[in-house]
Amino acid sequence: MKEKLQNLKDSANKEILGCRNLDSLRELEIKYLGRKGELTQVLRGLGGLSIEEKKETGPLANEVKIFITKLLAEKERGLQDESFKEELGKEAVDITEPGRGREFGHLHPNTTIQYGLEDFFKSLGFMVLDGPELESDFYNFTAVNIPPGHPARDMQDTFYINGHPDWVMRTHTSPVQVRAMEKYGAPLRMIVPGKCFRNENTDVRHEHTFYQLEGVMIDKNISFNHLKGMVEAVARYLYGDDTKVRLRPKFYPFVEPGVNGEVSCFLCKGKGCRLCKNTGWLEIFGAGMIHPNVLKAGKIDYKKYRGFAFGFGLTRLVMLKYDIEDVRLLESGDLRFLRQF
Repeated sequence: MKEKLQNLKDSANKEILGCRNLDSLRELEIKYLGRKGELTQVLRGLGGLSIEEKKETGPLANEVKIFITKLLAEKERGLQDESFKEELGKEAVDITEPGRGREFGHLHPNTTIQYGLEDFFKSLGFMVLDGPELESDFYNFTAVNIPPGHPARDMQDTFYINGHPDWVMRTHTSPVQVRAMEKYGAPLRMIVPGKCFRNENTDVRHEHTFYQLEGVMIDKNISFNHLKGMVEAVARYLYGDDTKVRLRPKFYPFVEPGVNGEVSCFLCKGKGCRLCKNTGWLEIFGAGMIHPNVLKAGKIDYKKYRGFAFGFGLTRLVMLKYDIEDVRLLESGDLRFLRQF
């Protein structure tokens, strides 16, 4: 029995030390220490020995078991270390290799113009408000003096919601005028920049999604002079102190009277060029004195308060500033285009 145990120890020592991977080591563990392993079979045979033989063989058998167990554990740690070093070698970083650099995003040109105008109007005491893009027919049309059947509705190709005829994707930022009047009352100074939607046949000048910036000022004794002064201040902020403004009559259902606002071309200084189509003027906004019906819809006493409203096409301002000829590029998500700004 002693000779058998010694041979088992020598055999296990040789095989374990010569093992090259963890899977083979697991097989050796089962071979020697498993339920049907060689050492387990020897230990079970101790029951048939005499008491004297057990006293001699028992300690040796226990010594062999401890030896094999310890040897297996040491070999496992060694193989694990080798495996780790091998993986580490595969993933080693060459610190002399040039860095790749990380590309950072930046503001969209629409956002750049919007933030600049927001800062300008906040310096004049205006609030910056927002409103829902999915709007009710009432706020989008009726409350701004475009009731059902009004011909002005035909001027705006609207996205209606299937199964919900009273809900639309807002066609302009004007609905927030009335929402702001209801919430804050008068006096009121506010602007609302935001996204609008119209069912357009898209081309270089038309897009189904675009941005506007609407402004409103309501107080006692507000006159057309205040409106003209405001739009002139905005024009000079955008295009320089020498910018001229001209106002021409135009119909808008939510103002009375209404005007179409043009500024002298900042590129040719009014002489005529490709940008202004040789007119010397750029159309950039619509404005007017708020219609009494709109004030009433906003629960404002139109006999006590008056106000003016103006609206810029933010998308158009961006196109003019950066000389962009195709409006569709702004919503394309094309990084080749956006990286230019």
